[in-house]
Amino acid sequence: MSEATSSSTIPDDIAKLSFEEALGQLETLVRQLEQGQVGLDDAIASYERGAALKRHCADKLRVAEERIEKITLNADGRPAATPTEIE
Repeated sequence: MSEATSSSTIPDDIAKLSFEEALGQLETLVRQLEQGQVGLDDAIASYERGAALKRHCADKLRVAEERIEKITLNADGRPAATPTEIE
C-alpha cells in the first residue's frame, strides 16, 4: 500500500503527524482506556482513532524500512535484502 493509498483511510489530522507524534497520541489513548477514564461512546471513538494512529505508525515504519533495504537477487536467484545507501 502506498502512502497515497494509506492516507485515504487515515484521517487528515493523523496523516500529518510524525511517527513520534502519532505514537505519543496512541500511548495516551491506550493509557486512558486502560484506566477507564472515558465513557463507552468515547472509548469506542478512542479505539477507532487508536486504530488509525496504529495504521499510520505502521505505514511510517514500512516506508522507513523500504528506504533502508532493497530487495535484490543472489547469484543463485534467491531474493536477499541489501542495505541501500542513505545520504
